[in-house]
Amino acid sequence: MKPGSYTQIYIHYVFVVSHKTYLIHEKQQIEVYPFIAGLIKSMGHKSLAVNGMPDHIHVFIGFNPNKSPSETIKEIKRASTNFINSKKWFQGNFSWQSGYGF
Repeated sequence: MKPGSYTQIYIHYVFVVSHKTYLIHEKQQIEVYPFIAGLIKSMGHKSLAVNGMPDHIHVFIGFNPNKSPSETIKEIKRASTNFINSKKWFQGNFSWQSGYGF
């Protein structure tokens, strides 16, 4: 971007637990949502809201155009999957369904 230029982009992502399984309950939400918000900030975006239901998550961000939307969601899903699996909350491996909406 040129010096003095200004962008204001907002993106709302929605992504779903694999097989639409109801796994992200309050016990997990109180750890997963702040983790995702911190990750968004570390990627240079602004976390405006992270919330959801047991089978899906909504992420609303002030988007930094230095990264693509697909790179951003790929990293959010990758890192949050690793975080959730490291907690060993579930038998087997946790995963997100492929794809996303925004």
